[in-house]
Amino acid sequence: MDWDNLRYFLEVARCQRISVAAQRLGVQHSTVARRIQALEQELGLRLFHKSTVSGYSLTSEGQNLQQRMEPVESRLLAARDAITGKARPLTGKLRLGCTEAFGSYVLTPLLSIFQAQYPELTLELLPVPRPISLSRRDADLAIALERPQRGPYWCTRLADYSLRLYAHQDYLNSHPPIESVQDLSQHRFIAYVDDLVFSDSLRYLEEIVRSAAVRFRSTSVIAQYQATLQGQGIAVLPCFLAKTDPRLRCVLPDQVQLRRRFWMFCHEEQRQNPSLTRLWHFLKQSVEERQDLLDGA
Repeated sequence: MDWDNLRYFLEVARCQRISVAAQRLGVQHSTVARRIQALEQELGLRLFHKSTVSGYSLTSEGQNLQQRMEPVESRLLAARDAITGKARPLTGKLRLGCTEAFGSYVLTPLLSIFQAQYPELTLELLPVPRPISLSRRDADLAIALERPQRGPYWCTRLADYSLRLYAHQDYLNSHPPIESVQDLSQHRFIAYVDDLVFSDSLRYLEEIVRSAAVRFRSTSVIAQYQATLQGQGIAVLPCFLAKTDPRLRCVLPDQVQLRRRFWMFCHEEQRQNPSLTRLWHFLKQSVEERQDLLDGA
């Protein structure tokens, strides 16, 4: 495949507008459109749904291509910096907002590695159980469960991750055995506070068991995790959080598994920030290398 066509494709995939992509690339609108058309013809695939309202949104084939090409792009940029010596010291401050458990259990170790490479750069991590608003300047970079639907953002799919049912062994020993999804109706659960859920993708139990008997609720997934450790019930937890804890047991591992997605995005103007760009590509590559952890493998 022609790498230039792929470079144009990635730009349109991130900003969802031909005109914005052309401005970022420093070319004419018609050049970008021609490149996208050439790539679609070369692959024999339709990569974008085109709309005058929502712009260029990726088809499933386009999402697959973006997922495979962005790690290649990250490695090319890293190689360029290493060869040309452009990986000069970074200074200043970057604030990263993200979901609570992912920030605490996955990003924090990664950011420690990144900061060891750039000790003069100050990092601020906001792992919070609520959406991060870049328009209000809550952070420079955000990782969220939902892709922003509008706004001048540079956006990419960061990773998919798995969630399963977990319980403490003491709870399982003192309650009826669980051999099928139907048996879950005899058990109590731990979940989010219904009217304070900040994303519909967090309404896990509705996908697994109807009218679940929830006895403990919290806006914090880490609080839910701690309640599970205390034997208060069964919880849907990210595998990257619960699988590594030997005190917890996975319930119905062959029958219940949920998948969710993390999106990473920043304001368009931040693309000119070398520190943020370096962190962006570092996270893309590092999270990809830890996909087994996110899958609970």
